[in-house]
Amino acid sequence: MTPIIDLHCDTILGLHKNGEDEHLDINNLHIDIEKLRQGGVDTQFFAVFVKLEEHPDPWAAFLLISDRLSKELARTPGAIAQVRSRAEMDDAARSGKISAFLTIEEGEVVAGDHPRRLEEAYERGVRLVTLTWNYENSLGFPNFKWTHREKGLKPEGKEMVERMNDLGMLIDVSHLSDGGFSDVAELSKQPFIASHSNARAQCDHYRNLTDEMIKRIADYGGVVGLNFCPAFLNGTESASLEDMTRHMVHIKDVGGAEVTALGSDFDGIHGELGIQDAGEYQKFIDALGRAGFTDRELELAAHENARRVIREVIG
Repeated sequence: MTPIIDLHCDTILGLHKNGEDEHLDINNLHIDIEKLRQGGVDTQFFAVFVKLEEHPDPWAAFLLISDRLSKELARTPGAIAQVRSRAEMDDAARSGKISAFLTIEEGEVVAGDHPRRLEEAYERGVRLVTLTWNYENSLGFPNFKWTHREKGLKPEGKEMVERMNDLGMLIDVSHLSDGGFSDVAELSKQPFIASHSNARAQCDHYRNLTDEMIKRIADYGGVVGLNFCPAFLNGTESASLEDMTRHMVHIKDVGGAEVTALGSDFDGIHGELGIQDAGEYQKFIDALGRAGFTDRELELAAHENARRVIREVIG
């Protein structure tokens, strides 16, 4: 079974919304511990997604939702553990545990009038921040429905790139405007990633990356985590393994095998998916093999590229 690192899911928000009767060990969501083990996922990045229109105090929302992750991990200490570095990933693996990275999807959580919020988030274990979601924030602009396509980072966003570089946090450009992407590429001194994005040449959706973007991420040593959302794969509510494979092949052909990675967006996406949940991950690996990925390229896409970026940026 090929080990998997998944760079993005919204499972913790799903559990938070569903209340206390559903838990991380077994549930009806795309991801639970049983499904992660079935699919060979040894490292899962858990995003705390904060929707600004619902949370006037994004930091308070982050604390509430991230506390749910802590509670879930405490319920199953022998199965999964929060990690903060490559060394802690290795320790978890030696103990037979799945590694869980804490991330933030919505940079406003650590922006605004509280200059130490980013450092506080780091101290709580956050190792990746998606700079924007679908709303303008203090850092910059999203690429939502092409509205802010050419707008770049705001001054606070440019400062955030520098501070994240200094701390050793992954900068995530998924959702970010084209102009903001260019600013990150110019300013970042470390590899940056698109944790859950696809190829615009294969599906002309505002959430996807142009070939030039894919190349720039590759040139900087970053990765593109393939998103399983049907709308981003083919513009409909139903996607197949072939749709997923087509995007991954394109990303590899444009940026090289070293840029490929996985970022399912499980529990943040809807519709008929190419694989139904994390337990079916190996079906996608097999499909990539049938599409011409070599054994080495499969290892790179499944986990080695993401592991390299974790080592180089997070440490």
